[in-house]
Amino acid sequence: MENYKQQWFGNIRTDILAGLVVALALIPEAIAFSILAGVDPMVGLYASFVIAITISFVGGRPAMISAATGAMALVIVSLVKDHGLQYLLAATILTGIIQILFGVFKIARLMKFIPNAVMIGFVNSLAILVFIAQTPHFIGGNLMTWIFLLSTIALIYIIPFVIKGIPAPLIAVVLLSVAVVYLGIDLKTVGDMGSITQSLPSFLIPDVPFNLETFKIILPYSLALAVVGLMESLLTAAILDDMTDTESDKNIEARGQGIANIINGFFGGMAGCAMIGQSVINVKTGARGRLSTFVAGAFLMFLILVLGDYVVQIPMPVLAGVMVVVCITQFDWSSFKYVVTAPKQDVFVMLLTVGVVLYTHNLAIGVVAGVLVSAMFFVSKISTLKITNENNVYYVKGQLFFASTESLLNYFKQQTISGAIVIDLSESHVWDESAILTLIKVKDMLANKGVTVSFVGLNASSVKLIEKITGSATI
Repeated sequence: MENYKQQWFGNIRTDILAGLVVALALIPEAIAFSILAGVDPMVGLYASFVIAITISFVGGRPAMISAATGAMALVIVSLVKDHGLQYLLAATILTGIIQILFGVFKIARLMKFIPNAVMIGFVNSLAILVFIAQTPHFIGGNLMTWIFLLSTIALIYIIPFVIKGIPAPLIAVVLLSVAVVYLGIDLKTVGDMGSITQSLPSFLIPDVPFNLETFKIILPYSLALAVVGLMESLLTAAILDDMTDTESDKNIEARGQGIANIINGFFGGMAGCAMIGQSVINVKTGARGRLSTFVAGAFLMFLILVLGDYVVQIPMPVLAGVMVVVCITQFDWSSFKYVVTAPKQDVFVMLLTVGVVLYTHNLAIGVVAGVLVSAMFFVSKISTLKITNENNVYYVKGQLFFASTESLLNYFKQQTISGAIVIDLSESHVWDESAILTLIKVKDMLANKGVTVSFVGLNASSVKLIEKITGSATI
């Protein structure tokens, strides 16, 4: 309890200021992610408000910002297109339930089994997909569209050298929006994509049939959202742990993300998760506690209630420029060096992850494909046995398990052996029943040829396993 109190009130002034800064930066991104998902801007804004407020109480990583994100928006595009907003809200609630189950069963610990190559592929494919999603807002546009797009990008990079403490994207959006209105330039605006409601979110039950058919429709999306959301959230938590030299409870975070998404779905928001960029901004601004996340969500909603009439006037090329910078920032540019320096198998896994994501437009499928192929490479590597013969002593080096047993058996099938031999397993380890049965097969096969086999060098754990399965400590 004392620690929880410290997380709320141990850094009040700095947490409040950091939360205010983050709230300002959330506005353009929440709107952009809503448009990316194909829903009204308010769906992303409500989501960012509800998730941030909720996660500040139930999350496992203080000072982490959770809201509507590009990763989640990409997953739900086809659901919204094919079935509409109400099915999205139902999928968001189911996503939360799945994430709570992941947290209860401590699924977060499985994150350590996701290779770095897959993580790099995940981050890069996300950045590429978000960029592709922005192209309709400027490809084929007139000269003014391109001018405001490029001006936005340039300002975001230039402003930090002149003005510090206020998010550069916010300044760029305000300045260029004022310029468009003042000069009377004809550009598509946020208002053309959807309306801004200057009101707090209200409780609602998704207007969908509560039957098996609905469940079948939303389940694949909810599973993908749950996996993608937890991946990005736990990755962000790990980054903040390193930045602050602290530890966070990843299983509590998983449950917290689930609770936030359930509440979010009942208040009309799209599924969300932790935001890497905004969380880093929050911590770099000095935030360390839950209060910063709460303030970010609360102040965001305040700004919408007060400034909603102005938000609808933001030009879409300007918002697209903000998202292009998000893509540039999120893309792991060191991966080009990684392609040259990393082992070829790791490079293949990274490129495969990116390729599958871009082909399917599904981040979860790409991650699963990357993990499976990486696991296959690993199994292939450790299943390789090296067998040498010196004076009828056969030295077996490597791991003995189901994937390596065939090569062991085939080796002795191909040898011309007579008399008595010794098989030295001092540089091996017996992992499973398949390995034990294969050793017995080798012994029986050679006995039929009149060859006596003795096994030596078995380590203690291997002997224990053999005894457990065969009832004898020797083969």
